[in-house]
Amino acid sequence: MSGIAGRYATALFELAVSEKRLDETAAELDRLRDMLEESADLDRLVRSPVISREEQGKAMATILEQAGMSPLVRRFVGVVAQNRRLFTLRDMIRAFGQLLAEHRGEVVAEVTSANALNDSQLAAVKASLAQGLGRDVSVETHVDDSLIGGLVVKVGSRMIDSSLRTKLQNIKFAMKEVG
Repeated sequence: MSGIAGRYATALFELAVSEKRLDETAAELDRLRDMLEESADLDRLVRSPVISREEQGKAMATILEQAGMSPLVRRFVGVVAQNRRLFTLRDMIRAFGQLLAEHRGEVVAEVTSANALNDSQLAAVKASLAQGLGRDVSVETHVDDSLIGGLVVKVGSRMIDSSLRTKLQNIKFAMKEVG
């Protein structure tokens, strides 16, 4: 792990391991990521360069306390806010997930779909990826309605794009070459 997000994620990961709170911390970070994705106001709070570090820290402390987050996660986010790095919080959460997957012997796959996947679809994607990769797979899901349909799967540096948007673009380019 390199970069700001990697360094912070590594520090949190090591603290979670030493406190034997790895699963709890991972679950709380998943909840925090969901909160960031669902709330435009929270997203503005962590990204805004106009809001002072003190105000960001106080607001995040209140939000995390109300959400019932552990002292470890609250302290971590407090340090991130104090150091003016909240804008990379999503990347830190993603890097933590990668460290956790590596620790568990899993591969992380990012799956983007046009609509949210239900549990059976997610299980089918996980099983298919595990079979193809020969390893356990941890799946991060994202929704991008511009895909129209299909999936975009990223595993490491590999990407499989079976979205309708890409297929339509390929047909458009093929038609331009013919006509």
